[in-house]
Amino acid sequence: MTSILPGITLETGTDPEHCIIWLHGLGADGEDFVPIADELKLPVVVRYIFPHAPIRPVTINGGYAMRAWYDILVGAASAEISANIGRHEDSAGIRASQAEIEKLITRERQRGIAAENIFLAGFSQGGAVVLHTGLRHRERLGGILALSTYLPLPETLQSEAGVSARHTPIFMAHGRDDAVIPHGFGRASADELLRQGYMLEWHSYDMPHSVCPEEIRDIEQWLTRRLSE
Repeated sequence: MTSILPGITLETGTDPEHCIIWLHGLGADGEDFVPIADELKLPVVVRYIFPHAPIRPVTINGGYAMRAWYDILVGAASAEISANIGRHEDSAGIRASQAEIEKLITRERQRGIAAENIFLAGFSQGGAVVLHTGLRHRERLGGILALSTYLPLPETLQSEAGVSARHTPIFMAHGRDDAVIPHGFGRASADELLRQGYMLEWHSYDMPHSVCPEEIRDIEQWLTRRLSE
């Protein structure tokens, strides 16, 4: 049997026909975004899946082992992190996490949920992984929510992009006061995706590297529109 990442599953009712796979950020776990299931008032029954990232040494934190979707191969100084977070990337780690998320998508398809009813969401590192995975998926998904994050491995996207995935809607949001992943870095990723013709909606908020109530309401409205299509 193929191993599946451990995590938390919540269903808002019986017989869900929609699924949101939500990835946490560096050093957190699936519990981090569980409260979002209660905060989002959506018009359909949803199965939420909050997977736990594997535990691995993280270079940015002195090699300390923690839950991480991939390694961050930069030094510990915050200025260096801001300047280099999108460079010298852990390609192998990113692709390994992509494979794990693809397994979760496959399981939901086997459970009877259509690809267009599966959404990928993620914060920070988790957002980078869902962008990487969703844009390379062979089918059009319901949507991708990438929060306080950036586009990893951008140089490979055009050659690896899924043809159908070019029509997957994207919601990107970022805090203007983000000191972990600079707002400008996230905005540049969004601009590149728009340049390549992706259906992307961008939001900025007066917040640091976090999620705010206004953002949750915008996510709710965006998801409600997507779920009604």
